[in-house]
Amino acid sequence: MAFPKIGNKAPAFSLKNQHGDTVALKDFAGKKNVVIYFYPKALTPGCTTQACGLHDIQKELKDRDTVVFGLSPDPIARLQKFIDKHELNFDLLSDENHTVADKYGAWGLKKFMGKEFMGILRTTFVINKELRLVGVMDKFKTKDHHQELIFFLDTIF
Repeated sequence: MAFPKIGNKAPAFSLKNQHGDTVALKDFAGKKNVVIYFYPKALTPGCTTQACGLHDIQKELKDRDTVVFGLSPDPIARLQKFIDKHELNFDLLSDENHTVADKYGAWGLKKFMGKEFMGILRTTFVINKELRLVGVMDKFKTKDHHQELIFFLDTIF
């Protein structure tokens, strides 16, 4: 599936966070820029590296009037363990049926150790206050993701 088109309204979503509270994209209209990043599985090395990098730039994100959410097919209980273990300072959202990942084109065929399977394609989407998609990042290293995100935000806002 293809990514949504830059400039179009971002696909709406409403998902539960690590506390079981509902987080909806529409709640940020006119208030904050939103970054959603799709990651395969909580508590794994690459996903931990990426999340800890985002932990470290929360002040920079706040200065840019931006909030970040991590989305994965993990159940809510696993999200809370991930946050607790790494003291993450942003919400993680549970997309267990990969419905939102499908809408964003972040669910697709992956290859690992010679096997093919369907799963989360590590992708980051930037949405402005008008809820329009203004950027997609899909080629980055997990250890540099947070730095590339700040650079990317500075080029579009």
